[in-house]
Amino acid sequence: MRLKTLTRLALGAAAIFAAAPAMAAEIGGGFTVNGGATLVSDYRFRGISQTDKRFAVQGTIALGHESGFYATIWGSSIDDYVAGGADQEIDFIVGWRRTFDSGTTVDVGVLYYYYPGAESIVPDLNTDFVEPYVSVAHTFGPVTAKLTANYAPSQSALSIGNGNEDNFYLAGDLSAAIPDTGFTISGHIGHSFGPSYLTIGDEYTDWNLGVSYTTGPLTIGVQYVDTDGEFITPSGRNASSAGVVGSIGVAF
Repeated sequence: MRLKTLTRLALGAAAIFAAAPAMAAEIGGGFTVNGGATLVSDYRFRGISQTDKRFAVQGTIALGHESGFYATIWGSSIDDYVAGGADQEIDFIVGWRRTFDSGTTVDVGVLYYYYPGAESIVPDLNTDFVEPYVSVAHTFGPVTAKLTANYAPSQSALSIGNGNEDNFYLAGDLSAAIPDTGFTISGHIGHSFGPSYLTIGDEYTDWNLGVSYTTGPLTIGVQYVDTDGEFITPSGRNASSAGVVGSIGVAF
């Protein structure tokens, strides 16, 4: 998502905890549809709170095809400092994903970040931006390792006053499902290269550790999140400081 006075963000496919695991329904022609809803105690994008360390409501719906192509709409409530007074973020995602027999999954696509209402609050303000991404993941039994790169090309929404800016984000993730328990543990580290409105100053690093429990369509999670940057919100909170984030999500 995007911090307007400094900035935002996701993908990886995105928020701090994804909604509960997808329960895809076949609709014919090789297509499936699934969705979910999640309540989080704090919406963190690349370690930075987008809700001033308050609760957020999030939802997603995805259409997939057996060829590997997919389209997703993801949304979250946000605080008004993120994007010129807008109170919600909507991400439109299109991509292609394929898992090979070796256990390797390749995922490429494009994210469009949309902040409805921002331009009506601040006339002519452009807060929306595009960000292509690519990820490669490999599964070793119950363990999955993933490397992701997101690159937002030069565009006015990322400007910090020196003309159009671009942004690059590189991240690594490691997760392990504990067999026959419903529990999954995970770790993440990422680095935002700047300067742009998607970084704190020139650049910063974020990381987190988490555990989740899934039963049926329900997933409950808790995560420790931190960064080495500093972003003070208008209320005086440090949106980039360490915190524990809880979530509860349901898939449908």
